[in-house]
Amino acid sequence: LSSLPHRIFTSTLFSIDYLEEMSASMSMSMSVSSSRRSSFVRSSSSSSRSRRRGLSRSERSWISRSSTSSTTGSSTGEPGTLEESKARPRPGEKKGFVEEMRIVAMKLHTREQAPKEGQAEMPKERPKFAPTRDGYLAFLSESKEVYDTMETIMANADAESAFARFQGTGLERGDVLARDIDAMMSKYDLAKYEPSEDGPGRTYAKLLRELAEKDPPAFICHYYNVYFAHTAGGRMIGKMVSDKCLEGETLAFYQYPAADGGEQTDEEEKERMKELLGDVKATIDDVATGWTRDEKDHCLEETSKSFEYSGKLLKCIMTTSS
Repeated sequence: LSSLPHRIFTSTLFSIDYLEEMSASMSMSMSVSSSRRSSFVRSSSSSSRSRRRGLSRSERSWISRSSTSSTTGSSTGEPGTLEESKARPRPGEKKGFVEEMRIVAMKLHTREQAPKEGQAEMPKERPKFAPTRDGYLAFLSESKEVYDTMETIMANADAESAFARFQGTGLERGDVLARDIDAMMSKYDLAKYEPSEDGPGRTYAKLLRELAEKDPPAFICHYYNVYFAHTAGGRMIGKMVSDKCLEGETLAFYQYPAADGGEQTDEEEKERMKELLGDVKATIDDVATGWTRDEKDHCLEETSKSFEYSGKLLKCIMTTSS
């Protein structure tokens, strides 16, 4: 195949190895950020507390910390100091934190995936595009582990938690994945796929549970990249694989029904999806207003890891049954 979706799919597979290397190299820079976070102290600012309303006690404890540094001149804002670096505007910052997240994510795409913003290297060799029904079922089943975990975390969040604000967004995929999986097994007589404890789905789910408890900004990074990417490149890849393996059937996983459950055109579905994404975007932006610059930067640093884990899920599509 020479279509754009095929090039995007194969370049995504190659990007996984690139992202794994980047994730390892970024861990060095993240350790510097981690050392700063380890020296965080409780803020007594009433204005900081007011911005952080709606967060759980554990989230407030994590998010309300402010950074201190023993760097000489760090409080002066002089050129070359830590404070000067913090004060420097980030790309997209004026439009909101989600725009910052989008810009960082786009840089991790290849030029073929994102001609204007992609910076990831694209090796010359391409794997043969040969998705299988078994592989697709594995991908859906492993993905369900991830979506179920995120949606359970949100659903079980205390009322005062920021996570509670992400309940019933309309982007949830766990239930529709269950229907798609059952339908595929029935229609194509496929054996049930059981994710293993060390498989990509449960491995990712374990990480997400840990982040939700100990590192909310990092968790939000994964949440954003998983759900927003699915509505864009994810749907494109889904259509391509479906055309190859499922006789062109569009799975519920890639559909966003109207609020009233009625019929809608393709354009109306796009508008519906845009509305849902807009609401979640506004919520993330609002939650992030209570974060320090260090916490925002830490969230952005998690982007390559979210790509790496999602990429391992995507690799399942090319597997065959044993």
